[in-house]
Order: sequence, then structure tokens, then C-alpha cells
Amino acid sequence: MSILRILSCLVALAILAPSLARAEKPLGGAFFDSFDSFNKKRWYISDGWTNGDHQSCTWARRALKLEKSKLVMFFLPEAGPDKTNLCAEIQTRARYSYGTYEVRLNTPKNSGLNASFFTYIGPVHGMPHDEIDIEILTKDPSKVSLNRYLSGKPMGGGEFPLPKPTTEGLQTLAFRWEPGAITWYADGKEILKVTSGVPSAAQKIYLSFWSTQTLSEWMGRYKKPPGPLRYTIDWVGYTPLGETCQFPESMLCKEP
Repeated sequence: MSILRILSCLVALAILAPSLARAEKPLGGAFFDSFDSFNKKRWYISDGWTNGDHQSCTWARRALKLEKSKLVMFFLPEAGPDKTNLCAEIQTRARYSYGTYEVRLNTPKNSGLNASFFTYIGPVHGMPHDEIDIEILTKDPSKVSLNRYLSGKPMGGGEFPLPKPTTEGLQTLAFRWEPGAITWYADGKEILKVTSGVPSAAQKIYLSFWSTQTLSEWMGRYKKPPGPLRYTIDWVGYTPLGETCQFPESMLCKEP
């Protein structure tokens, strides 16, 4: 192939790149992950970077561990190079659309940290920033912070009381995402429903545990813990909209 031909192909690829990045990806189907093992085909581990100056820790593979069929995400204070904090995040390789998203979890209590379960798609994927959030601000584990973003703009939510603090054993949190509506649940009971500002683009599923020293008004003033903190995930599940009970633990199996 001539140099001219190669250059013309490269130019064509450069022109096509943005549209290819935005092209629809195959959607992930129903799954239930009890973390008996770590499914590398399903999950990608964030490692070696932060998401910005608001984050006062570095994602680290070593901050993840499987224990007794549970995924434990650690916050490791001053455990990295130059006494940096280490924290944990995983994300699905596939994107998921409308349906029911569920997680069974337990968190510690410590001001300045966030234990989250959310969906996200954004500029890093060649898409506008859309997001649906379940976040435990561990300054007060008796509440859950709920929100959603549409094209990078927060659409509003708030903090809502939970049936029990997430420090007191395992608790199931969930949201049902459908065209024009999102409904959040705690142990199967509705805690919030919104019918505006609802994303439509398929998103990846994330679990993360991280700290801040700048978002103190929201997450509380960071307090260095005396040792590692543990965010424990018993299981995660997803059921596409229109499908019924896919695994016994799902709230869909308990609905009439």
C-alpha cells in the first residue's frame, strides 16, 4: 500500500472516530454476581489514577479483595507512594439500558468518604455525561444520597433516610430505570421517584469507594481513619426492563 493511500486511510479514520465512539454498543443482559470469584470478562478494575482534584485517593487494584463470596473495597489511608491514600473502583465492560439495578451492601462510618453504586457514560466514552446515583456518604450511613445527571447537568435528588444505617448489616439498595422515570428503593420499599431529567443513553455500572478533602460541604470534612476501611458488596444484579424475576434475591421476585 502506498504512503499516500495509508495517509488517506488515516485521515478517513480520524474523521470517522467521533461517530464510531458514539456508535451504539451491544447491550449487556441480565446478570447476578455473588462474587464467588472475580469475573474479569464482566468487570474492569480502575488502577493507577484519580478522577480529578476532588478525589483525595488513587484507584488501586490492591484495594480490592474477595472474602467469603463478597467483594470488599478498601480505603487504605496513606498506603501508597508518598503516603497517598488508596481506594477502589470497578466498572462493567458492557453498557446497560433500562431495567432494575440492585446491590446488597454494608459500609463503614467515616466523614469524607463515599461508597457508591451508580451508572455512568460520558466524554471518556465519546458520549455526553449521563449518570444515575446511589451514594452512601459515610459521614452519616443512616441516609442515602440519590441523584441523576443529564448531559452533564445534575437534575436534583437529595439525601433520604434508610430503614437502617448501612453500618448495621447488609442492606439492598436498587433503582428501576425506565423511559421517563427512575424509582429508587431500599430493601424493596420506594424512597424516591422522578419523572423528569431522565437519561436515555445506555451506561456502564460502577462501584466505588473514595475520599475527598475538597467536597466537605457535601461529604463531610475528611477524617483520617486509624486503619483500613471496608465497603462490602454481597452481590450485584441487573434485570432488563420487561423481564421478570431472574435471581431469587431480586426485589422483582417479591413483587405481586
